[in-house]
Parts: sequence; structure tokens; C-alpha cells
Amino acid sequence: MMLKRFFRKTAPVYQIISPFQALVKKLATSGFILFYTTAAAMLWANFHHDSYQHLWHLPLAVSLGDVSFSKSILHWIDEALMTLFFFVVGLEIKREILIGELSSMRRALLPVAGAVGGMLAPALIYAIITYNTDAAHGWGIPMATDIAFALAVLSLLSKRIPYGLKIFLSALAIADDIGAVLVIALFYTATIHWAYLGFAALLLVCLFVANLLWIRHTLVYALLGLGIWWAFLGAGIHATAAGVLVALFIPARGKYDTNTFVNEVRSFLVRFDCRNGDCGHTILLNQNHLNAVQAIELACHQTETPLQRLEHGLGAWISYLVVPLFALANAGVAVRTEGLTDTIRHPATMGVILALVIGKPVGITLFSLLASKALKAPLSGGMNWLHVIGAGMLGGIGFTMSIFISGLSFQSTELIDMTKIGIIIGSLLSAALGVGVLLTADFLHLGQSKTGTDGKSDVSV
Repeated sequence: MMLKRFFRKTAPVYQIISPFQALVKKLATSGFILFYTTAAAMLWANFHHDSYQHLWHLPLAVSLGDVSFSKSILHWIDEALMTLFFFVVGLEIKREILIGELSSMRRALLPVAGAVGGMLAPALIYAIITYNTDAAHGWGIPMATDIAFALAVLSLLSKRIPYGLKIFLSALAIADDIGAVLVIALFYTATIHWAYLGFAALLLVCLFVANLLWIRHTLVYALLGLGIWWAFLGAGIHATAAGVLVALFIPARGKYDTNTFVNEVRSFLVRFDCRNGDCGHTILLNQNHLNAVQAIELACHQTETPLQRLEHGLGAWISYLVVPLFALANAGVAVRTEGLTDTIRHPATMGVILALVIGKPVGITLFSLLASKALKAPLSGGMNWLHVIGAGMLGGIGFTMSIFISGLSFQSTELIDMTKIGIIIGSLLSAALGVGVLLTADFLHLGQSKTGTDGKSDVSV
């Protein structure tokens, strides 16, 4: 009896949160894990460089009969696990376009304009600094924003920032991801084997037909997606592009519409006929209750879309395992103190640092301002232009995608290591400057509140 009372009193109360709130919380947490794994990779590479290189370059083979794939652990992470990362990015892009911050032209104008400026300005600065050098091909490196790291930094400021800033930065980063994926597909693909590409196109048609036939089993899409990944590898196009393309074909509608779901659940809820207002401490005591709960669970499954199931099922694995593992395998750079000054002064390193620290905030702020003035796109959610400048600086945290593109840009390990050092330095400086600007915005807001002025008024730039 005491046990029954305990479980009644301690029954949890669950709070309903929006998909965006869940995404922000998950990404912010993964950002801290990413920071620690990056630090671990740097320490490992500098204190035991040989073991670090040896582990990630060990061959790992997958065989089925006479067919065998053998690649290094590093390649499996970059070409297989990161495909899952890009798949989840694609799911988030599709969700945002359908129902999120990119679903209407008016709401999307400012973050999309900021993303365009945040890609063009850094690429231009990098191209100017590395003009006519071996590092010139890496112009795509500083174009991307690491949303996990950026939101982790924002979470440190807690209630000092308006909620609209999180929405703006997240939408900007997602629009930024679209640009980064296009850059990888169009400019970082060497030779294309058209037979494999034709086979990939055929499988994409099969995905489209599966949508038309109202197929909602995720296994079908998983098998077709695996085939497309293999075809992209054979075609010479980086397989991560397959992840985004497959994600765009994942159905965003369930078998049941909302009205059908509500009617079914209501019909099952009437079976909970509890005497004296007490339904018991477990459904196992009443077979009718048990059957009703199972039927409601099935109705929920039929209503939930494949896009939701895959995003929820893979999201945690990507955020807490795949991306940190990518950082651990790729962020380790041996830094030699005697040549550090020359390394930083090298066009590849300096180009990345200046592109992230200067190009990102200038491009994001300038293009957002132009969109606001020319297209009448308003700032929302309590934001002012100082917040936009701070978001632009946080946009210079270009860790995961930037390191990924650096590996595609060069064959030389020396140039790859130099750009990685630039990415790490530029991202840390961007984070520090972004926090400083946002704290200043909060200080000015408090000052205006004390003097009786409107805290939501724009700060001139």
C-alpha cells in the first residue's frame, strides 16, 4: 500500500515543448560535448601524435561474400557516419522549410539574407588573402556555421538574450547548411562517373515513387538510401550529399491525419471507466485499459511522420556520438611552438581566421540590414541590431563543417593542419567576441530599462 502511494505522489508531470525548443536544447548540450572532444583530440595529438595518427588510419573492412570495402577508420567516419549527420541536417532543413522558420518568405528573409552574406564575405576575404597560392582552393572552408557550438555559447548567456535571437541564429545556420551542401556538391567533386550517377538517379526516382504509393515504412527508405550512398561513392561525388538528398524524400505526412487521430483516441479513451475516480496504479490490472493504451500507441505511430521518427531516432546518436567522434578523429593537430608564428602567418591559416572573425559578422550584418531596409523584413522576438552583430560573430564558429570542407579542399596534410588551426583560433575568437557583444547588448538594455526607455528599440549601427 505504501508503494502505491509513493508512485501516485511521485508521478512525473511532462512539459510539452516545441520541436524547435527540443532542437536547441539538444544542440546546445552536444556543443559542450563537442568542445571537450576537440580539446581531447588536441591534447592527444600533441602528447601522443603517433598513436593518434595510427589509430585513425587503421584499415577497417566490411565484407559480404566476394564483395569487400576496406577503408581507414577516419574514412569510415568522414564518408559513412558523416553521411548520417548530413541526413539529419537534411531532415531539419525539410522540417524548417515546411513548418519552421523558413516556411514563409517574410520569416525567412532575414536569416536567409544573413546566411548568404555570411557565406559570400568570408569566401571573398579568404580568396583575396590566398590568391595565387596553394591554399586558394579552400575558399569554401570559412563559409559554414557550426550550429551546435553557436547554440552552446548562447546557452551560457541564458536569459540575457531574447528568444528571437536563438530562432534567428538557428534559421541562419540551417540556411547556411543548404549553401555548404551545395558548395560541396558543386565545387568539391573531382571526376564524375556517370553510370553510377545514373543508378543513383534511378534510386531517387524509386524514393519518389515510394512517396506516391504512400509507403511509410522507414526500412524501405533506409535500404534505398543505402543504395544511393553506395552509388554516390562510385560516382565520385562525396557521399554526404546523398544524405541530404535522401532526407528530402522522407515523407512528412503520416498515415493518419489529425482528425482521424483525434477521433480514434477519443473512442479509446471512453474505455477508461474508472469507479470512484480511481483507475488503479497500473494498466495491467485492467485488460480493457491495457488494450486501449496499446491502441492509442498504434494511433500515435500511424500519425507520426517518418520524418519525425527518423529525426528523433537519429538525432541523439548524431549529436552525442557521430559529431564528437568526427571531432576526435579530425581536430587533432600537432602544434609546434617553434614554428607557430609562421603557421599563423601563413595565408591558409590567416585567411581562415580573418574570414571567420571579420567576414562572418560583416556579411551577416550587412546583408541582414539590406534585407531589412529594402524588403521591409522586421527584427522579431525582442532583437535589435546589436544582437544581429553578436549573432554574426557567433556565426564565425565554423567548426564541424569547416573542418569537413578542409579535408575535401587539399591533399596536403600540412595545408589541412594549417586550416584546422585557423578554424580553431577563428572559432574561439568569434565565440569570445560574440559573447562580449551580446553582454554589451544586455547591459544597454538594462540601462535603457532603468531610465524608462523602451528596451526593444533598435541600436544604431
